[in-house]
Amino acid sequence: MNIHATKLWIAARAARAIVVLLPLALAFGCANDAIEANRRQVEQNQALIEQTQRQLAMMQAQQNTPPPPVPGKTGACDKNVEAAATRRAGDAYTSGNMTKALGYYQDALTACPSSSKADMNLARTYETLDNRDAAIRYYRAAASANDSDGASAQDAKTALSRLGVH
Repeated sequence: MNIHATKLWIAARAARAIVVLLPLALAFGCANDAIEANRRQVEQNQALIEQTQRQLAMMQAQQNTPPPPVPGKTGACDKNVEAAATRRAGDAYTSGNMTKALGYYQDALTACPSSSKADMNLARTYETLDNRDAAIRYYRAAASANDSDGASAQDAKTALSRLGVH
């Protein structure tokens, strides 16, 4: 084989390699774009799922619970019932079961109608459920509760300020 033929053979092999590898490289680049687009879509879907779950929890809470006690109402207080209900509510809240947490926090407020801590817990739960009106109602009750320990009243006032309520 002469030098000229060898050069032609090498050039032909290089051309074949380019013809084979170029579409692969382009396909790989397109695949990366598709993967990134899919990742963004999954993130958007996850955010939508989380929003829907919060809305469902709020709707369930409104349908499956007795009417909430009137915040700030005075009356006798059963501290043992309040403590047990608050503990159970905290467990439910931590596990993400807002409907159950809301029910137990309402039980705590029923047991101690003038409890600023019970009002605060209900306000925070309603705020988690994106029920701004109910959250504000209970934050206001906590801010002016008869048994306010000072810290709960201040926390409630801070929350009201954060929500833009004066």
